[in-house]
Amino acid sequence: MPDKRKIEKWNLEKIRGGFEKFYHEHNRYPTTPEIDIYPFLPSSRQLQRRFGGLPTLRKLIGLSGPTDFTTGEYGSKRALEINKRANMLEQMVYEYLIERFGKPFVHREYFFTDDRRARTDFFVYWQKGNFAVDVFYPKDKKNFLGCLNSKLRTYKTTQLLKYPVIFLMMNDDIKREQLLSIINNKKNKLQSNQIVMTYEQLKDFCQDKPHM
Repeated sequence: MPDKRKIEKWNLEKIRGGFEKFYHEHNRYPTTPEIDIYPFLPSSRQLQRRFGGLPTLRKLIGLSGPTDFTTGEYGSKRALEINKRANMLEQMVYEYLIERFGKPFVHREYFFTDDRRARTDFFVYWQKGNFAVDVFYPKDKKNFLGCLNSKLRTYKTTQLLKYPVIFLMMNDDIKREQLLSIINNKKNKLQSNQIVMTYEQLKDFCQDKPHM
């Protein structure tokens, strides 16, 4: 994974390549929070300090389509829809986990490292071990594959491989059989302690795990 702290290694060509790679995987360019966790781009803070902001950078490297997703009708509607859905889904998962394990044993937005770069949505403590849950909502099967590949690159550091992680896919229109087919045909395989689940599979997984 590139060292985001060394901005001198990031020239415009490499930064453009990172944005285009994300676009190929997700069919859109990354937002600020996504830039911060994407291993093929420097941090948004570094980009702000060097280029004066993402809109300026996007114009500078010649990205197609809207260059500022934070303003205008496109940005406001898209941001509202994505944030509303993400908050609703994460809250639903959070409420289920604390109901099952107890609030003291479910950490929301858990950071694995002191620099706060390695994080997961939820970290759960239980009697026989701990596990992480990373929630995401792909819009379709192609987007699911792109999201999963991005997460596998993120979750390959030593800190993130210490504990089992559940990649929780929350789009009900993508069925378990489709997920299994995509995963089985992937060249870049999941680690033994990584698993993709639907919400119903998560509940089945947690059902036999006792409280602390």
